[in-house]
Amino acid sequence: MHTLRQISVALLTVALIAGCGKDTPPPAPKAATPAVPAVLNVKIGSASPLTGPQAHIGIDIRNGVQLAIDDANAANIEIGGAKARFELVAEDDEANPTKATTVAQKLADAKVAAVVGHFNSGASIPASKIYSDAGIPQISPSSTNPKYTQQGFKTTFRVVAHDDQQGPTLARFAAKTLQAKSVAVIDDSTAYGQGLADAFENTAKTLGVKVLAREHTTDKDTDFRAILTKIKGTKPDLVMFGGIDPQAAPMIRQMKELGIKAKFIGGDGMQTPNFIKIAGDASDGAMASIPGLPKEQMPGGNAFLEKYKAKFEKEVELFAPMGYDAVMVFIDAMKRAGSADPAKFLPELGKTDYQGVIGPIAFDEKGDLKNGPITIYVVKGGKWEPLETVKPDADAGRK
Repeated sequence: MHTLRQISVALLTVALIAGCGKDTPPPAPKAATPAVPAVLNVKIGSASPLTGPQAHIGIDIRNGVQLAIDDANAANIEIGGAKARFELVAEDDEANPTKATTVAQKLADAKVAAVVGHFNSGASIPASKIYSDAGIPQISPSSTNPKYTQQGFKTTFRVVAHDDQQGPTLARFAAKTLQAKSVAVIDDSTAYGQGLADAFENTAKTLGVKVLAREHTTDKDTDFRAILTKIKGTKPDLVMFGGIDPQAAPMIRQMKELGIKAKFIGGDGMQTPNFIKIAGDASDGAMASIPGLPKEQMPGGNAFLEKYKAKFEKEVELFAPMGYDAVMVFIDAMKRAGSADPAKFLPELGKTDYQGVIGPIAFDEKGDLKNGPITIYVVKGGKWEPLETVKPDADAGRK
């Protein structure tokens, strides 16, 4: 009996609990956890000489690219609704055309979205075929040989004027401003140096300047006494050199040692603090052109120079502002396309209308910078000082 009573009470309790449960509302659903936006990892390649005699220029470019990536990451940029995180993949092409193609393939295999490079035209031209085949956009911050953008690739762009503009600008300056009647022309046998010298020589002749000698060296030589001794006998008003500062600096020193009175002029490859450092007092009076405005006159120049020095504890060497802007142009195209996929943002690059550190950036149908200014400098008191800035005809010398 006692056991039966206990069972009945238990059953009644269960029934009461079950009955009450019918009126109890179901537990409220847990609040959904907000979705964390996906992070879009974007690799930006940089290719330039990081070792060897031209490393100071290549590192300068890489530093400009790094500064842009740091600024972009600090800005928390979104592309297609996802927060973008940019990463630098820097490679050393040693200023060597063969190594440049190896580097280009390595960057393509690394799935970079875009490439800033190369420094040398001789590196950019062969590497551009690999980037084109891979569909990877390339902006050179410094390659000036016209052939770079004349190959028909849709992936090649540059943010500097080309040598069919720079060479004639130098020649007109020589003929009209310097009043030079005769000139000796030397090049370093590279795509850049020879292309610049050819463009200079062709225009100089049309302006009535007599070309007394045309000599060739290499981008490895440092002893030019044999060439200069031959030139000395012709007594030119001006010596024009197409090449880079590791050759230009010893060349002007040897000119002084041999008693050559001619003025000395070259292109952007020698317009560096390193030229003055190596040439010393012999650099005084040397002149050089460089695509772009004087750095202090660039719209974002002073702020960039201060930021660069604060981060890297040294002055800008040459093309760092162009490397910086190349990154920002890529990112601007990605934002407009809503994608970091090269196939999707590449069409937007051709529509670029961007205000950069160096000034307004827009490209023509070949990928050349529209209305790129060129500045001529002279060394005075151990510093490069601007003499004049011109905006050459965008179609000058085009073939």
